[in-house]
Amino acid sequence: MGSIDRMQLAWAGAADAARRIREGALSSEELVEACLEQVRREEPRVQAWAFLDETHVLEQARACDQARRRGAPTGPLHGVPVGIKDTIDTADMPTEDGTALHAGRLPVRDAAVVSMLRQAGAVILGKTVTTELSGYTPGKTRNPRNAAHTPGGSSSGSAAAVACGMVPLALGTQLSGSVIRPASYCGVFGFKPTHGLVPRRGILKQSRALDQVGVFARAVEDLALVTEQIVGFDEEDPDTRPRAQPPLTRVALEQPPLPPRLAFVKTPWWDNAASDTRAAFAELVEHLGDRVEEFTLPDSAREAWEWHRAIAEADVAFSFEREYDIGRQRLSPLLAAQIERGRQVSALAYQRALARIAVLNQGFDGVFGAFDAILTPAATGTAPEGLASTGDPVFCTLWTLCGMPAISLPLMQGENGLPLGVQLVAARGGDARLLRTANWLVARSAAG
Repeated sequence: MGSIDRMQLAWAGAADAARRIREGALSSEELVEACLEQVRREEPRVQAWAFLDETHVLEQARACDQARRRGAPTGPLHGVPVGIKDTIDTADMPTEDGTALHAGRLPVRDAAVVSMLRQAGAVILGKTVTTELSGYTPGKTRNPRNAAHTPGGSSSGSAAAVACGMVPLALGTQLSGSVIRPASYCGVFGFKPTHGLVPRRGILKQSRALDQVGVFARAVEDLALVTEQIVGFDEEDPDTRPRAQPPLTRVALEQPPLPPRLAFVKTPWWDNAASDTRAAFAELVEHLGDRVEEFTLPDSAREAWEWHRAIAEADVAFSFEREYDIGRQRLSPLLAAQIERGRQVSALAYQRALARIAVLNQGFDGVFGAFDAILTPAATGTAPEGLASTGDPVFCTLWTLCGMPAISLPLMQGENGLPLGVQLVAARGGDARLLRTANWLVARSAAG
C-alpha cells in the first residue's frame, strides 16, 4: 500500500473502517499501520500522545485479524483503533493523569469504558495527553490547525489526535467544557452523553456530580457507534443503572419525522463571545430560518455558573487532597489555588448547589417540550493564541452542571480561519434524538 493510500486510510471514518474489516476488505493491521504512519508524521508537531507503543498496538491489531480469520465473533469496533485520555485506566499501559505525582503509575485493571471497548473489538492505540489532573494547566499538546494556538483542554490530546488523522476515535472526559471546547478548537465532532449513561469506574475522579465521559470522531455516525459501546451499568459507579443499549447509531442516521426546531440560547455570557462568533451564529440563525427561535434565559441563570464553581472546586479539593498534602510544590499554582478555594466552600453552599441541579433540569422541561435541541456556541471563539491557557469553558458549564447531552459540530470558522464549533444540547436521556438532530444540521449546513 502506497503512502498516499495509507494517508487516505488514516482518515477513514470509524464506522466505514469497521464495516470493511468485518467484510475482509481491510485488515486491522493495515488500518493501524496507516494511523501509526500518521502519528510518525504529525506527532513531532502536535504532541498528542502521553504513551504509545507501536509494537504493542500492532500485536493487538494482528490478534484481531487472526480472530476474524478463525471465524470468531467480531464486535462493532473490531480492529478499529481508539485513543484513550491519560486519566482513564488501562491495565496494559501507564495512566499518569498529566502530573509528575502519578508518573509511572500502572493500573491493575482497565477502566469500565476500556473493558467495553475491548469487548467491542477495539484496538487501544495509546494514551492521549491530558492537562494536569484534568484541570486548567495545559499539557504539551498543540492545536493541529495552527500549532501556535491551544487545542483546548482538558482532553487536549484526544481532540488533536482525531483532528490530524492519527486515530479515528478517542475518549475524553468533561468537568466543565473539556470535551466540547477542544472539539470546537480542533475542528472535530465531540459528544458528551447524558450524565450517568457511561460508567466512570477507573477514571480519575474530580467530581461525582460533574464528571462525564465524552468521545471524539470525524462524523456523527462515528460518535454514535463508539458511544453505544460504552453505555452501561457498573456497580462501582452509583450514577449508572441497568439499561438496554440505546439505539444511538440507528436513530442518529434516521431522517427526523419533522425538521427539528432549535432554541437559540445566547446565555447570560453572550458578551464573552468574540465578534466573529456572534456574527457566525447570526448567519447560521438566518440560514435556518423558521427552524430556529431565540430563547432568553432569565438573568438569575447566572447563578448556575456559581453553583458549578462551588461543586467543582469543593470536589476537586476533596479528590486531590492527598496530592495537595504530599506534593503541593509539584502542583501548578492554578490547581493549588483551585484546591485552596475549594477547601473554603461551606457544606451548606455545596449542598445548596447540588440541590439546584434537579431544579434546573425541571426548568428546561418547557424548552425541550417545544424544541428538539438548544443551539449555542461551543466556545467563546476560535482557539486562543499561545499555549499558556486552554481557553474559556463558559458556554459549556451550564449544560455540564445539568448533566445534559451536548455535541460540538465543526460547521463554522472564525475570521482567522480556525474552527468554530456549533453546540447542540438536549434534555437528559435525549442522546439519540440529539445525534439525529446533529446529523440533520450537518446535512442542512452542507446543502447551503
